[in-house]
Amino acid sequence: MLDVKETLANAEERMEMAAMFLEESLNRVRAGRANVAILDGVRVNSYGMKVPLNQVANVSVPDPRTIAIRPWDKKAIKDIEKAIMDSDVGITPENNGEIIRLGIPQPTEERRKELVKQCNKIGEKAKVEVRNVRSETKEKLKKAIKDGLSEDNEKDAELDLQKVHDKFIKKIDDLLTAKTKEIMTV
Repeated sequence: MLDVKETLANAEERMEMAAMFLEESLNRVRAGRANVAILDGVRVNSYGMKVPLNQVANVSVPDPRTIAIRPWDKKAIKDIEKAIMDSDVGITPENNGEIIRLGIPQPTEERRKELVKQCNKIGEKAKVEVRNVRSETKEKLKKAIKDGLSEDNEKDAELDLQKVHDKFIKKIDDLLTAKTKEIMTV
């Protein structure tokens, strides 16, 4: 017979994963302020292997419009610059032989609106995933009635599932609202 608590816990875990994915994705969206998370996807060719940027250099934010990258090995500067240019960061690096600087441009009003749309698309995918988890779990609960689960237990489980669903939809909306505010603040 179906373990209702375990099924709900699995559903909640999958919904949590969707919310975490959204949060990570939103951190990578460049909102006009320097944020080292936009470099998370950058892989640098170091000693024949592709490694994350933060494994070959110290990445810091000296001011709100600049990201400073100080390589541990000065010979890696060209590789780091190439990795940044090849990535989808969209900022041209400048170096002085020791430090690579990325100047974060102030986005235009039109670009900010595009970024908000992009964030909302990512958020909608997360919401769809949460809804899919809910519907799959509901199906499991309905099938469990045939296997001997009482209808009362199934209804209670559905109510609990709906509460978890609502919690994660609200969390996703809150994340999107916060990111929209961050992007639209000049």
